[in-house]
Amino acid sequence: MIRVNNIHLSLDYDDKSVRKAVAQQLRIEEKSIKSCKIFRRSVDARKKDNIYFLTTVDAELNINEDKVCKKCGNAQIARKYEYNQMKFGNAPSPIVVGAGPAGLFAALILARSGANPILIERGRDVDRRTADVNRFWTSGQLDTTSNVQFGEGGAGTFSDGKLNSGTKDIRQRKVLEEFVSHGAPDEILYNAKPHIGTDMLKGTIKNIRNEIIELGGRVMFETKLVSMAFSDNKLKAITVKTKNGNEIIETDNVILAIGHSARDTFEMLYDLKLPIEAKPFSVGARIEHLREKVDKAQYGRFAGNKKLGSANYKLSTHLDNGRGVYTFCMCPGGKVVNASSEKNRLCTNGMSEFARDADNSNSALLVGINPDDYESDHPLAGMYLQRKLESKAFVAGGENYNAPIQRVDDFLNNRKSTHLGDVKPSIGPNYEFSNLNEILPEYVSTSMAQGIVKMGRMLHGFDDGDAVLTGVESRSSSPVRIMRKTDTFESVLIEGLYPCGEGAGYAGGIISAAVDGIKCAEKIIEKSNKN
Repeated sequence: MIRVNNIHLSLDYDDKSVRKAVAQQLRIEEKSIKSCKIFRRSVDARKKDNIYFLTTVDAELNINEDKVCKKCGNAQIARKYEYNQMKFGNAPSPIVVGAGPAGLFAALILARSGANPILIERGRDVDRRTADVNRFWTSGQLDTTSNVQFGEGGAGTFSDGKLNSGTKDIRQRKVLEEFVSHGAPDEILYNAKPHIGTDMLKGTIKNIRNEIIELGGRVMFETKLVSMAFSDNKLKAITVKTKNGNEIIETDNVILAIGHSARDTFEMLYDLKLPIEAKPFSVGARIEHLREKVDKAQYGRFAGNKKLGSANYKLSTHLDNGRGVYTFCMCPGGKVVNASSEKNRLCTNGMSEFARDADNSNSALLVGINPDDYESDHPLAGMYLQRKLESKAFVAGGENYNAPIQRVDDFLNNRKSTHLGDVKPSIGPNYEFSNLNEILPEYVSTSMAQGIVKMGRMLHGFDDGDAVLTGVESRSSSPVRIMRKTDTFESVLIEGLYPCGEGAGYAGGIISAAVDGIKCAEKIIEKSNKN
């Protein structure tokens, strides 16, 4: 197999045109190509009058591929990555805490190794969780056990199913292939910005859970980790709270794959004196524009082309005050969702279904902050700041989980909104006109305002006065890092405890969290084979 880079394809390409383009790039006859398949595809929209797909194609040739590679600088022999599944040794079943991407993939790898893992999740299964979330979005009745943050699939279930990742770890291909084998669309294997969509992700998650169970694993919902027992700096047991009361489970291996919103668990770990440090994260709001206007700004006359779909954007700028402002978790053709998980506190997120065809497109508009901005040097100070902002947002929304919203023009002029323009907020259960400048710290709101103006020069219409800001976006990543060793991935203090994924401070999205879950599972399997 030969991998050919930098293949330009028109928006209406077909198999024949792919084959022709590959032959031209390799300077060979088309009949020398046995088969070809797109490995990677992105949209090049830098020139609005000439938008095309930039692709990498894997081709199998009937002639000597090594000789062809030597003649073509854009080609190389494709090395297919195959995951080497290890077998579990002689050790008790490990426990995985949290059924987000890190926990699900850790449990899947452990189950395939023969480890019979126990996966515990404080929230409910994805079907009951979906009903709980929809009830909250329509009625404002928050279930602190089952919501956008807690439940099977983790916080990513109610987002966009975005599978972008900055990690170069080869395991990310493994994660994508597993998603596809469990029901996700094939296109996530080659799209540069892959996404599954909340609607399709739910079924994929259930299929992963079912395989874990079929392989001998156990999945326990509505089961919350409340304590751990150690002896001689070694893990001995955990205590979990179930519907039937507390239960002690003896174990010497726990993957702690809690999400970034497991605040009571962070407090429990702090009380147990586990080494935790405050880490930087970001704060801001969701910004919503009309999808058609974003599509037009990005694709010009090609806007609306079905092959392109709804347009993405990713913007960032560095301000004179030293702050970075950027967009994150962009949801084309999606909606802003109420992602609250604690009583009397309100936060937001963004979500798209697979079709990405809703009226608005949105993204988080964030300002980077660091421990120097926190109100104390306590390891959980970032978490306390999040809670403070979410409490203020709850009050500003009317103390009923309605979200505070503001037109961009009013935000830039520091005045409370009194009416809407052409962008209608998509969040539920409802919204309240507000002034987000009074909710966010001054250094955040000032930076956001400057960022909006600068980003309006990067993407036409981003600074549209009728665009809507919804607050607050406070959970872009974990505010803490649970310290672990670089070689074994175990806690720096407790042998057998593996801080893992986004909540522990070692990932920043679905793919990187899943990869970290796999790596922690591998460490446990390796250790089991040494004992």
